[in-house]
Amino acid sequence: MTTLLHDEQCLFCKIAKKEIPSTIVFENEKVLAFKDIAPVAPIHLLFIHKNHTSHVSDLVENDPCQLSDIFLAIKEYTQKNKIADEGFRVLTNTGVNGGQTVFHTHFHLLGGKKLPM
Repeated sequence: MTTLLHDEQCLFCKIAKKEIPSTIVFENEKVLAFKDIAPVAPIHLLFIHKNHTSHVSDLVENDPCQLSDIFLAIKEYTQKNKIADEGFRVLTNTGVNGGQTVFHTHFHLLGGKKLPM
């Protein structure tokens, strides 16, 4: 089993370790997905890797395999829950100017309605 890296102050690391409650909708050995507490679409989930990285550039530089882990989890979840048929959006915010508020790499999955451009 791989040792997971955590930031003890990180909100999403605490969620991954089940120290803070959340509505978990998907979990495997490497990835966790849970409902966003301030949804902007009928389906608004956050997909995180259980290993801590601060943002997508940090992830790509230090552990690019995490990207595959996350997107394979998104594919599995959207197919199993019939979201893939209707379509969905995946996005990430990087840095303060990019709108990032929690500094643990995460991807928003949005769906359940026609999304504006």
